[in-house]
Amino acid sequence: MTTRVPQERRRRRPTRTGVLLSEDLIVETALRLIGEHGPEALSVRRLGTALGCDPSALYRYFHGTDDLVLAIADRIIGDAMAGFAPGDDWVAGLREMALRVRAGYLAHPRAAAFASYRVTRRENEIRAVETGIALLLSGGFTAADAARLYLAFIDTVLSHAAMDAAFQALPREQREADHRAWREVYQGLNPATYPALTAVRPSLHTMGDSSFEEAVDLLLEALAARAARLSGG
Repeated sequence: MTTRVPQERRRRRPTRTGVLLSEDLIVETALRLIGEHGPEALSVRRLGTALGCDPSALYRYFHGTDDLVLAIADRIIGDAMAGFAPGDDWVAGLREMALRVRAGYLAHPRAAAFASYRVTRRENEIRAVETGIALLLSGGFTAADAARLYLAFIDTVLSHAAMDAAFQALPREQREADHRAWREVYQGLNPATYPALTAVRPSLHTMGDSSFEEAVDLLLEALAARAARLSGG
């Protein structure tokens, strides 16, 4: 496990251009570089250039690029969950949580692709896990079930959200070509060879859409049904 940089080493310090260097500023700059140039832009040298500081100064805040990746992932979670206050309906709370995660990933699609599968062990992630498990506990699940079911829930959410983000990060011409394939290539298939695809031909264009909300709703329906069985409902 990566050890966090001690607080005294993370004081705000001015760069040679007069900008006050901080952990937040480094993360914001890293997100901008990734958004403009892709994950390959995440290097100490490029960050130092963008921030107007010696690259070695970044090591006062992060142990290396992997430590920074975890901070970036945690920032995306924090932005997505900001202001989230679930009510009494635990299913509705989980659904809003899922939609917020996806929105956060789509806001930073090029960063989400390599951040979605990491454990940040930072404050925003910890609060999100606390919130999700608390919602499941309020649904009547045991402690053991709530932990495992939260894992199933969040893995489903993260994988679908990361896939949507990865698609959004593609060049526009590639996205358009993939959408056209459902309207053109799949519409012209031989019915004798592909009878099932022919039967659903009028709906094939929807295959180019995101399945995120439907996948989340299917999972939440299953969770609600399980909770009802546990309560004898």
